[in-house]
Formats: sequence, C-alpha cells, structure tokens
Amino acid sequence: MPHLPLTAFLRPSLWGLRPSRSLPRPPSLSTQSEPHGSPISQRNREAKQKRLREKQAALQAGIARQSKSPAETRKTWSPKEIVLYEIPTEPGEKKDVSGPVPPAYSPQYVEAAWYQWWVREGFFKPEYQARLPHATGETFSMCIPPPNVTGSLHIGHALTVAIQDALVRWHRMRGDQVLWVPGSDHAGIATQAVVEKQLWKERGVRRHELSQEEFLRAVWQWKETKGGEICEQLRALGSSLDWDRECFTMDEGSSVAVTEAFVRLYNEGLLYRHRQLVNWSCALRSAISDVEVESRPLSGRTELQLPGCPSPVSFGLLISVAFPVDGEPDAEVVVGTTRPETLPGDVAVAVHPNDSRYAHLHGRQLRHPLTGQLLPLITDTAVRPDVGTGAVKVTPAHSPADAQMAARHGLSLLSVIGEDGTMVSPCGDWLQGVHRFVAREKIVSALRERGLLRGVQDHPMVLPICSRSGDVVEYLLKSQWFVRCQEMGDRAAKAVASGALELCPSFHQKSWQHWFAHIGDWCVSRQLWWGHRIPAYLVVGEHLEDNGEECWVVGRSEAEAREAAAARTGRPGAKLTLQRDPDVLDTWFSSALFPFSALGWPRETSDLARFYPLSLLETGSDLLLFWVGRMVMLGTQLTGQLPFSKVLLHSMVRDGQGRKMSKSLGNVLDPRDIIHGVGLQELQAKLRAGNLDPTELAIAAAAQKKDFPHGIPECGTDALRFTLCSHGVQGGDLHLSVPEVLSCRRFCNKIWNALRFILGALGESFVPCPSEELSPSSLVDAWILSCLALAAQECERGFLTQELSLVTHTLHHFWLHNLCDVYLEAVKPVLARVPCPPGPPQVLFYCADIGLRLLSPVMPFLTEELWQRLPRRPGVPPAPSVCVAPYPSARSLALHLKNFGKLVNPQHLTTYPPSPWALSVVLPLTTLLCIQNKDLQISPDLRKFRGQNATATPHAVPGQLPNL
Repeated sequence: MPHLPLTAFLRPSLWGLRPSRSLPRPPSLSTQSEPHGSPISQRNREAKQKRLREKQAALQAGIARQSKSPAETRKTWSPKEIVLYEIPTEPGEKKDVSGPVPPAYSPQYVEAAWYQWWVREGFFKPEYQARLPHATGETFSMCIPPPNVTGSLHIGHALTVAIQDALVRWHRMRGDQVLWVPGSDHAGIATQAVVEKQLWKERGVRRHELSQEEFLRAVWQWKETKGGEICEQLRALGSSLDWDRECFTMDEGSSVAVTEAFVRLYNEGLLYRHRQLVNWSCALRSAISDVEVESRPLSGRTELQLPGCPSPVSFGLLISVAFPVDGEPDAEVVVGTTRPETLPGDVAVAVHPNDSRYAHLHGRQLRHPLTGQLLPLITDTAVRPDVGTGAVKVTPAHSPADAQMAARHGLSLLSVIGEDGTMVSPCGDWLQGVHRFVAREKIVSALRERGLLRGVQDHPMVLPICSRSGDVVEYLLKSQWFVRCQEMGDRAAKAVASGALELCPSFHQKSWQHWFAHIGDWCVSRQLWWGHRIPAYLVVGEHLEDNGEECWVVGRSEAEAREAAAARTGRPGAKLTLQRDPDVLDTWFSSALFPFSALGWPRETSDLARFYPLSLLETGSDLLLFWVGRMVMLGTQLTGQLPFSKVLLHSMVRDGQGRKMSKSLGNVLDPRDIIHGVGLQELQAKLRAGNLDPTELAIAAAAQKKDFPHGIPECGTDALRFTLCSHGVQGGDLHLSVPEVLSCRRFCNKIWNALRFILGALGESFVPCPSEELSPSSLVDAWILSCLALAAQECERGFLTQELSLVTHTLHHFWLHNLCDVYLEAVKPVLARVPCPPGPPQVLFYCADIGLRLLSPVMPFLTEELWQRLPRRPGVPPAPSVCVAPYPSARSLALHLKNFGKLVNPQHLTTYPPSPWALSVVLPLTTLLCIQNKDLQISPDLRKFRGQNATATPHAVPGQLPNL
C-alpha cells in the first residue's frame, strides 16, 4: 500500500456523532474562516439564526412550564424487563457464563454471584496479589472512613466507596499489593441518642430507667443489626475490601489501642484534667464536640420547640436591663442580653476603656438588678462600644468569652445552670429546679415588676444547637480530660507547609493552616454509657499537696493505676481506694487512631510494618479538620510518622435541586434503592420506620412524593458508580439526580449490545492471535486501535492524578463515540464479506478485551460478566478474573502494535497543516506513533492541538471508512 497523506483519504461528511446524554461533551473543534458570502458562510448564518429561534422558543416553553408541577414536566420512564440469573450456583462458586448473552442489559442478572466468588478466591487480599505474574512489588494501602453504626449508608458514603474502590481496583490490576481495610465506628454520642429514641418509641422507657448493662445490651443489638446492614450495602456497591481484616472501633484490638494512646499521651504531658467550660447538651447530659454543635442563624424573633421544655421558646430577642449605679439613685448602666436566664450568674459589667460615655463610672460599683449585690464596673478592650449600649454583663461560668475576660480581671465564676438544664441553688429558691427557659420568662417578669426592664427588640443572632438532640447548647464548667493540641498542631501545620503532607485540592490548605493556628485544647470526656471507658482513676480521699485538687492516676489496668497511686501518694497501693472515671472518650479519639490501630498497633504486626503509613486517605472535605487533622496529630505523636502522605478530599453530595441531603427533606437515599429500584410506597415505609418526629415525617414524606412520584427505577451498581466517579469530585458540591444515573444505565446497555455484536461476529471458532502479532489491515483498524491507545493513556493519567472524571469521560467517549458510533458501523460491511478478512475480528477482540479491562475499576460487575465470555488466547495462562488482569497502559499497547507504522507514513501525520475535521482522526494516530517513537517530531500546530483536545469528539469522519 503506497504511503499517502492521511488527508487524501479524509473528506467532510454529514456523519455527526451523537453527544452523550449524561456526560458533558468536550469542546467542539473550531472551523476555519471562510470568505464572506461563500455557501458555507451562508449556511452558518442560517444555522445560527435557527439556533436563536429555537433558544427563544425554549425560553418561552420554560416560562410556561413554571406553573406545572415537577411531576408533570419530568421525563417519564418505563420499567425495563428484568432478567434473572437462575442457574443454581452455591455462594462463592464461579458464575456460569456458558449460556447465551441475554438480549438486553439487566443489572440483577449481571451482578448476581460475582462478589461472593471474588471474596472466596481471595482477589481482594494483598497476599493473592503478590503472586500475580505482573506483580510490581509495591504496596498500596487505604482505610475506609469507618461509617457510623447509627444507620445505613447514604449516597455520600456511596461516593466515598466509588472513588476509593476505583483507585484500589486500578492499583490491584496494575500489580500492586493492595490492602483496603474495612471498619465501622461506634459513634458514641450519635448511637446512644438513636438507641434512646428507639427505646422510647418501642418500649416507652428512658435510658436512666435501665441499668447501664441493660442499655449497653440494647446498643450492641443495634450495632449487630445496623453493622450487618452496612456490610451488605458495601458488598452491593462492589467494594473490594479485605473482609478478613474488618475492624470495629469498640472491638478488643481497638480498645487496647485507645487505652495505650491515652496512657502514652498522659505520660508525655499531653493529657490533663481541668475544670473549664465545655459544650454541654442538657438533653443528653453530656459534653459534646464542636462538630456536634450546629450554628443556626436567626434574623430576629424565632420560636423553637426544645426537648424537655413545656412550651415554645423565643430566641432572637435583645433584652435591655438596667444596672443601677451604687450611691447614685438616678444613674444606671443599661446592658443588652439575649440570655436573661444567665443574669443570676453575672459577676461584673464591662465597658471599653476609651468609651467616653462611661469614663466617669470607671471603678464604680453597680447593683445587680435581681439580687441587689454589688458588681464591679470593669474596663476591657474586648468590649465593642459600637454594639448595643457598649456595656456587657460578664457571666464567666456560661460564656467562653466572658471566662477569658474574668481570667484577665481575677473575677470569680458562678454557675447557675445545672447538667439537666434547670437552675441551681445560687439562683435562689424562686428559681431553683426551674427549667432554664421557663426561668427566662420569670426573670423578665421580675425585671418588669422592679422597673429595670428597658426594652425588648428583635436581634439577629447565631444560636448553638446540639445536632444530636436538637437542644440549645449550654456552656458549663466541668472537670474533664483535655488533650494539649498546640505542639501536635504545629507539627501538622508544618507537614502541609513543607509538602510532606499533600492536601488535594490544594485550596483546603488555607482552612488547615487557620484551624491549627487557632487550635485550642481538645476535651475528650463524654458523659455517656456507650464508648471507651477512660482509663483514669480517682484516688479517694487523697489530694495533691501543691494545689489541694483531687488526685487522679492513669493506667492500662487497675493494677498499674494502683502502682502509680502508691508512687504519687507515698502510701501502700493495697490501702488505697480507686474509683474509675465513669466517663467515656470522645468518639473522635478512637477514630483518630484508626489508620494504625486497624493494622494492629500498638503491637508490632506485619501489616503495620508493610502497609503503614497508608498510601492515601480519601474522604469528604467536611471531615478535614475534625477527623483528618486529629489523625495527623495523634498518628505523628504516637507512631513517629505521618499516617499518610496525601489526602484526597471530595465535596458534599447534594440532590438534583442543590439541597443538602437530609432525612427531614426526604432526599436521603439508600444506594441500594438506586441500584435495585424501589417503589414510592416502600420509600415512604422506610421513612415511617425511622426516628423522625411527626412534623419532620410529614414534611419528608411530601418532599419524597414530589421528587419520586413513581419511585426510583432500577439503575444497577455499575451505573451508580460510573455516575459518581464522572463528577469532578475535587471541585464544588456534587449534584446527583436519579435521571443522571438512569442515563448511565443506558450507557451500560450500549456496552452490553456492543459486546453481544462482537461475540456474535467472532463466532465459536474464533482464536485470538497473540497481541504482539496484531496487525491492522486498514486505516480504520489503525484508527480504532490508536483511539484505544489514547484512551489507555488518558485513563492512566486520570488514575495517577486521582482525576476519575477524566477516566470516565475518556471511557465514555471511546466506547460510545469511537467504538460503537464509528468503528462497529464501519466494520459491519467488512464482516459480511465471504470469506471474512481475518484482521477486523482480531481488532474487535482486542478492543473488547482492552476496553473492558480499562473500564473494570469503575464498572466491575458489567466488565466481569462480559470479559468472562471472551475467547482466551492459546498458550497464555489467563487471569481468572478481569479484576486481577493486567491494566492496559498506552506503552504496552504501542509495543504490541509493531506493524502500525507500515500502514501510515508518520511524516504525513505530523507535518500536514491541521484542518479541524482531519485532526479529529489524526490525533489518536499521532498519539500512538509518539508513544512508539519518542524521536518523532510533530509540527507545532499539531502539538498544540493534541495538548488541548485530548478527547475531542470529531466533527466528521470518512463517509466510507470500510473502503479504506
């Protein structure tokens, strides 16, 4: 065949390619300018005017549709025929694929039996991967962010699983020893709150009406039920986890790790006990972490129904109270407060030292409006003169800012609210035992009666709400255990600044540095029954000599603690009485140890030596500070190493309308409902079975009926995974809709039909030739093989950079546009010839084999089902599964296609001026040639085009490709 310029074969045609329904089409190639008045220019103007008319008509139609309900405008879907796999197969046995390929893609058929076989064969274990012929000897380790056992997984968890599993499967196919550790978190405060609600709903009992042992039995029963459900969800998503290494943050190994960590931190001076203000949930009667405090902005007067309060409570009001000046009957200082219930705890009034309105009162004393006691008027630069009256009351026992001010001025602290949210004895008999918000009304009434109430007005404010109980968070003085974070936080900040720890996307570095620059000590005590008991003991009757405080000791066991107590007091240990702290540790403490406790720490295990530090941590960006930051602090402190060198953060998943996923909105979906499909009645039944209160239930049910009037169609695991991975997860929030997943199911059906055609074209007697002997017999064969090489190159780039949207877009483009829309249509006349040329069937097999392996990390079930049906190459031991077959690389494909250069003269491809429509075909060919020949020179125009349009969809391709 003579060497002719490629453009000699190419001419414009009307053969356009269909755009993807679910994925954005890459930018179109620009057209070269034409002389004004030419036929092409005239056609362009007419087409532009037509598009303008269509756009105007669409806008008018959109305005008309605004009056219709979403259910009326939503595209209807028709149920597809469900094909079931009915061949008797024991769990763990290989699926029988000897029968004919079903006529249409059915997720239930495709996904049957494969997962149990993968697990039984040990494909997910690093020990198996070490024996692979293409093993690299390198390791890749990750841990799943342990989901809480408070309920089932939602779409946010599914996004995490889809991303992690795609990366894990790619590394496994690449030949690395991969360990992906499964686990779940006991979620102390969340689980206890949920179980308490369940006990009240089902048995009408409160936690304190049961013994601690009875309550913990109920929690463990809940864990067994929900923990099993979570594992089933992970299996349904195809998660290739090493289940033999599954762990739970309350199992024996984790308990040992938690105790060891606490003791080491205490011995190193990084843990201490102190009485100071903490976030307190009166409904839960426990301290809570910052992450469990929801800041709710209020624009003005707002009524809220709170737990334990008999009537709604008004917030967003500023109460003005007069404090009379002692010795001056007509003088007063007016103070504004949004929390009049804390007035009994006031110990001073503060003004700014430069506020001239109060300069004459510096050093004077004021009368408390309720008790008449004398309070000092102090000056402090923290007071803002421009806010309110410029005077503030100081309540250090119930305000962190006031506590700092009190410390600067040596003021005492007076607690007036108890653990249960009622007023305590220092308030006086008229308030003692009264709910704090009932006391609020009584105090306002008393001020009004005494003539000291100066006004009530709307006031914007931010109200701290406990996310677990819905109660308003109080700040109470409590003796708790705290972790000193400054030194460990400095190391964490320096790790990111130096590049030792990479945060991706990099814009998270600013939040990281700011958080650690202002980090305070971490309260780890929780007044719960469910969790890791703090390994600290009070030595009864003993006090420290230096400050007279209670004597506390820490130990891995009571015997070790007794020895420490004897050494500290100088008395025989046997004569001392020890009482263990009844509190448990914050859940985030055990979660922060997960990367190394899951591998056996503090024991020196082989897993710890081989797989720690982890290769990568992938999680949601909302966990960056509360979980990732604490893992870095404790991991570095306790193991001497960063727990991982890179953190990949994905954004929050929202629904198709951009709303946050919330149970009360009815848009929280179980991934299995999208995978298997579910009717509206079943969706509503799941809502009723939850713990929503009647008001929230009514709102959620109405929203659910509006969003899913016909229920959710069956989409399949592969379609869901592909959709989740196709979004640019390193950018803004991810908006996911069921129609989008359904569109990816249609893509699965396209692949299914393509393989049905290929298998039919190959026939039963087809024998694949060795890949190194594959020789394209025509330019169209060379073109599709070069497209395949380009796809492999882009997939490899996407996985290396963890840009999975690049992988999915590349594969979608190859399968839909290159293979199905072009090559299969072009090769049909060739396959109909008698006798059929041997080249095209070999190319078809090669595209199917390589294409399915490229797709396997994101679509494991569909690719396994189809790849197992492909013929095997003679003389080559086949991989037992596509999930452990070698992942194709552009370099390996280029080396196999050694006869490619005989078909096309490279110089004609690299020196010809790049016309737009010709480049769409030249691009893949030059890519493959450049991979084969590093010294090949490419014209600057073509090099620039190839860098900017790596996956551009061609405008036109040869109209008679088979004739080439």
